[in-house]
Amino acid sequence: MTILTSTFLFSLSITGPIFIVIFLGIYLGKRQSIDQPFIETSSKLVFNITLPTLLFLNISQANFQQSANFSLIATGVVVTIVCWLLIELAAAFWVKSDSDRGVVVQGSFRSNMGIFGLAYCYNTYGDQGLTTAALYLAVLTIVYNILSIITLNRALNKNLSLADTLSGIVKNPLIIAIVLALPFSYFNISLPEFAMKAGQYFANMTLPLALLCIGASLDLKSLRNNSTEALLTCAAKLILMPTVIVLIALAMGFKGIELGVLLFIACAPTASASYVMVRALGGNSTLAANIIALTSLGSLFTTTIAIVLLSSLKLL
Repeated sequence: MTILTSTFLFSLSITGPIFIVIFLGIYLGKRQSIDQPFIETSSKLVFNITLPTLLFLNISQANFQQSANFSLIATGVVVTIVCWLLIELAAAFWVKSDSDRGVVVQGSFRSNMGIFGLAYCYNTYGDQGLTTAALYLAVLTIVYNILSIITLNRALNKNLSLADTLSGIVKNPLIIAIVLALPFSYFNISLPEFAMKAGQYFANMTLPLALLCIGASLDLKSLRNNSTEALLTCAAKLILMPTVIVLIALAMGFKGIELGVLLFIACAPTASASYVMVRALGGNSTLAANIIALTSLGSLFTTTIAIVLLSSLKLL
């Protein structure tokens, strides 16, 4: 077996399972085996129960120093803000509609970390990948929300206050789970075995259930609307963001699991929450949905290519 073949098979072992579950979701959605009420109920279950449980278990029972990687977190925050500024400048020239500009900018930098990002990390590094990514995810969730409000308020001439945004962040189940888990990790407190087993039942549901729902909710026909803006956003999200963060990470000496976490969070498609925020503010929700669909499928290909390149250089 050649090095290229073994590298490709390694990358396929990471993205392949996600491919299969998403396309199973598409198939079940077409056959109406998964309907809209199921998708909505399951999405709420994942966001409010199973994903917070997954994050709590992994952080609470992990080494605190591994979770609180401040150089990793600082790098992600700085790169996100830099990319946001670059995309804002580019969108001012490339996107004619003011209202669409905010949707494009948000879709270009806001990652679906909780599902795709964690799935990539887990498939590559196991529980260690989840632990390393968890606190990073919490901090970036706050950054994403603040930048999104700034962008959409300006583009849509809305007045959603920063206080409302911060209130939503404080009530975010993912952030609550991570904050509650940190004392257990810091003081090395072990959970009872029965609690671990019960929690694991919920945690194990997270990724397959979420990926099935993503597949079933994809509407590929709608991509014909606003295709130019959606493609520009896809290029920024899946090519610009990962490229910039990998180059900066390499310049700072990151490699292995740290480089992998930075890469996989950046490679994740546009977050579903971006659609919710655009719709709530009266923006172009169709464009927001198209961006999510296109980046969700495109991410599987671009992530595979990134893994092949970095693995062949023995950086992951």
